[in-house]
Amino acid sequence: MVRQFALARYPWLGRLSLSPSQTIIIGFITIIMVGAVLLSLPVASESGRPTPFLTALFTATSATCVTGLVVVDTADHYSTFGEMVILVLIQLGGFGYMTSWAILALILGWRIGLRERIILTESHNLYDLGGVVRFTRRLILMAVTIEATGAALLTLRWLGEEPFGRALYMGVFHSVSAFNNAGFDLMGGFTSLTAYARDPVVSGVIAGLIVLGGLGFAVLFDLRSRHLTVHSKTVLLTTGMLIGVGTALIALLEFTNPNTLGSLPAPARLLAAFFQAVTPRTAGFSTIDIGSLAQPTLVLLITLMFIGASPGGTGGGIKTTTFIIPLAVILSTIRGTGDPVLFGRRIMAQNINKSLTIAFVSVAFVVTMSVLLTLAEGVEFLSALFEVTSGFGTVGLSTGLTPHLSPWGRIIVILTVFSGRVGLLTVAFGLTRRHRPSRVRYPEERLFVG
Repeated sequence: MVRQFALARYPWLGRLSLSPSQTIIIGFITIIMVGAVLLSLPVASESGRPTPFLTALFTATSATCVTGLVVVDTADHYSTFGEMVILVLIQLGGFGYMTSWAILALILGWRIGLRERIILTESHNLYDLGGVVRFTRRLILMAVTIEATGAALLTLRWLGEEPFGRALYMGVFHSVSAFNNAGFDLMGGFTSLTAYARDPVVSGVIAGLIVLGGLGFAVLFDLRSRHLTVHSKTVLLTTGMLIGVGTALIALLEFTNPNTLGSLPAPARLLAAFFQAVTPRTAGFSTIDIGSLAQPTLVLLITLMFIGASPGGTGGGIKTTTFIIPLAVILSTIRGTGDPVLFGRRIMAQNINKSLTIAFVSVAFVVTMSVLLTLAEGVEFLSALFEVTSGFGTVGLSTGLTPHLSPWGRIIVILTVFSGRVGLLTVAFGLTRRHRPSRVRYPEERLFVG
């Protein structure tokens, strides 16, 4: 919509060599490749030896796409330099390529032109160019404020276990990782946050950062006003519903499992169930052993990971609104009311078409990549589906398969993670010629359905 408006007023934009989708794709690829080169250097590893490039590429892709899937443990394999590279990649990936560029432009006083405003508008899921730079400034300030608050709380918690410098470093790293829904940790041994399953401070702060990052900046700005938009109401309702239902089902399914919740006291079981319902909203932290979960719980987590966070947030997945709009369509069809409605407002046909397209294409993509991973690794389909959905939703949870992937398996997951972060429609638009709306409308015809 934005691009069509801009082309109508500024025809010369159509002659630009790269479309907004192609610019975003190339920007992410550039950040990933630079990160991979840095992580492959000897100084980036704890051992002082070069890291194989495919391993570095996997880590750089996972960090830039704020996923958290790793083939080597971050704390055990990478040096402080390597961890700092990962932290920067997470922050750049959480902001997005164009927002990161806008930050640099604002710092250096560069002029942000019309083309850059168009790309920023598309990357933020906004509908018009007006105020996009002001929105970006507010976004940066809010992100830094939330991350700093989370870092301060986590630093205070870890001061009792670590020296101040180490506690501060861990606080900053995990706050940035959590708010950007990345899931990278510094605990070592692929253990994530399992040592803090009974800790309400660590679990609460991390979960809070995950939820705030996943809501989307438009919703966070809207929460400061007295009147919420329909979009914000939909996001908040869907997020609360998914977390509430997820907590109840995980507690029910795993309450007596001695390898997960069963070994914890009753209050800690509820805390861990809540945390594990929040983290599939594309964060990737865990306070219980994911590989020990029962199959029904794995299916539940796959569903939560596939839905993911909300538009304009730091998480992945098909998004909460893409999940709720088809449900509204189904409900209106069953009731026979005609137009799907949310909070007393009719949903635009453009939103319905886009959400159905994203949902269908995403299901097809995840199933296809899961089949390929099953063939490449010789594992059960459910295990492959869990890893692929985790990668596509930029979550980072793993049953233990990812560290043992073959080169082909790593490539499959890399492509899945990249497509999930950038967006399948963005990838599709970037690989095709620029399209313009057809001026031809064909005669209408009925088909037998159902």
